[in-house]
This record gives sequence, structure tokens and C-alpha cells, in this order.
Amino acid sequence: MTLLRPRGLKPGDAVAVLCASSPVSSQERLESGLRAMESVGLKPDVFGTARDGGSQYEYLAGTDSERAADLTRALADPKYAAVFLACGGYGAQRTLELMEWERIDRRAPKVVVGYSDVTAVLEAVAVKLGWVSLFGPMVACGGFWQGADEYDFRELMKLLYAPAEVRQLSFPGARALVSGVAEGVTLGGTASLLAASFGTDTSLPARGAILLLEDVDELLFRLDRIFTQIRRASYLDGVRGIILGTFTECGEPEDVERLLAERFGDLGVPVLAGVNIGHNCEMQTYPVGVRARLDADAGTLVFLDQVLADDGRHVGSIVPNGTGVAAAVVLDSTLGATQPL
Repeated sequence: MTLLRPRGLKPGDAVAVLCASSPVSSQERLESGLRAMESVGLKPDVFGTARDGGSQYEYLAGTDSERAADLTRALADPKYAAVFLACGGYGAQRTLELMEWERIDRRAPKVVVGYSDVTAVLEAVAVKLGWVSLFGPMVACGGFWQGADEYDFRELMKLLYAPAEVRQLSFPGARALVSGVAEGVTLGGTASLLAASFGTDTSLPARGAILLLEDVDELLFRLDRIFTQIRRASYLDGVRGIILGTFTECGEPEDVERLLAERFGDLGVPVLAGVNIGHNCEMQTYPVGVRARLDADAGTLVFLDQVLADDGRHVGSIVPNGTGVAAAVVLDSTLGATQPL
């Protein structure tokens, strides 16, 4: 399976903003996130699901068919360079049931960004379309809606506007649960969503992968159940390395740490824990579908291929079967281009 890399973005690009899951919690936050996008030259087009307050069920942004139609249209319409999910919550699995994948040109990849419940969408984009995507902040959530100066937003924009400069992710506060170095293709996301996809036509096993797992608001026994399901489902067969992100509101930190070590420490692969990817942290953006090298002892993930194309060409990487520091990017309103700080 070859994954195509979307091109990075440029000022003036039209981008779609929609919900594939729950309604946004605040339209004010959505508007703030849209202003942040406009401040770096993007032109967001807000779809109906991002405005729906829960017309069918309070936990769903519109009907399943409306969410699927919005996502299908955004992925299929060539005028959009990217699709930004406004929030997560619940409902992406329902949305995927009604997707019209045949309407989408697989040869024309575009950036898709989101996390949490959107994990299911990113996994489906890899399986159904063969595209690299980004497990990253969402328009009406976290450090995105709070403005263009926020860490989450700036890290995402670095990758989108200057992909050639983003060659690795560094996690100075992380810790090696299992030492070692491994190479593989970056996969994963929110653990409960990956488990929920098992047995469907959009599940992508972790063979040959550097696998990210994170979650939020799961009692410890439920987290244990999710991890055990992941193990027993043979999902981890052939995994090369594991990155463990945030597990906030999942119990006492020392209990979570013990569970992580017990469930993933016996696999014979490097395991890096405590990375700032996921819920309730200053979040780095994690690409899904890129060859990378994990060094658990150094606390780094080095990309072996450029994450996004910067010139419109799409470089593929095979999903089995130079290190640098990312430059901060701002929009130069005079030149209409991005410049490194």
C-alpha cells in the first residue's frame, strides 16, 4: 500500500471546515479558530455540520448522511487544499458507514487534520484513499481556537507551510519504557477509536509501524480493556515501535504508568511514553503514514521522508506488507508568503 503525500499549504488556499462527529461546543470558539486560520492566509469555508448544534442527537453534528456528505464533498472538491475537522467527540464511525469513497480522486491527495474521534477518519483516509494525514489540533478545540500565537496552532502551521523544515519531533519530557531504536511507518491515534475500528473495512493493522496511542477520560479498567483488546486482536503483530501520548483523566498517573509498562513493555520493541501528542497538552502534530525512526532513549521521532510535498509532487512510501529542527513560520503580509522566524 503506497501513501501519497498532499502538498503543503500556501496563503490563499481554500480549506474546508466541518464536523464528522459531535457538534462544536461553542460557535465563539469556532469563530476564533477561523480567525486564526485567516491570520495566516487560509480561506476557510465552513460547512453546515460545523454549525449544527445537535439537530438529531445532542452528541451528533447533524445526521449521519449530512456528515458523510460534507466530508465526501470536502475530500472530492478540487478547490479545497485541505480538510480541517472542527472538533471530535463521537460519531465518526457512523459517518464512515455512509461515505462515498468512489467520488473522491485518490490521485489528488489533500491535507486532512484532526484527532480524538477523528482518528477513525484518518485511518479510513489511509485505507480507502492511500493518503498521508495529520493527527493534529482542531479548529474549535484546544490550542487552535485560542489564537495564532498558541503552541498547537503554530506547530501545525510549521508543518503545513514549511514541510521541508519539519524533519523530526522531539519529546524532551518523555521517558523510555523500553529502550531502543526502530524504523517504521507512523500510524495510530486515539486508542479507543483504533479498537472500535477492528473488524471494519477501514482498520489498518500496525504491522511495520511506529504506533502512536493516546486517550482521555477512560477509567483505568476501561483503558486496560482497550489495551488488552488491541493485544488480543493481533493488531500489534509486527509492530516496530510504540509512542505513548497523553492519558489524562484516566486515573492516577502512577497507575496509568504501571498499566502502560505492563501492557506494552513485553513486546520486544522500543516504547517511548509521555510525549506531548493528544488531549489536554501543548500538542505537536503527528503525521499518519510517513516513514520514521523512533529513538526511545533520545526521545525523538525523525522523519525519513518529507511529511508533505512542498512543490505539488506526491512522494509515496510503502506501508508494509537528515535530522533537523523545525523552523517557526509566520505569514509575511507584505510578501504574501511564509518566512522562517
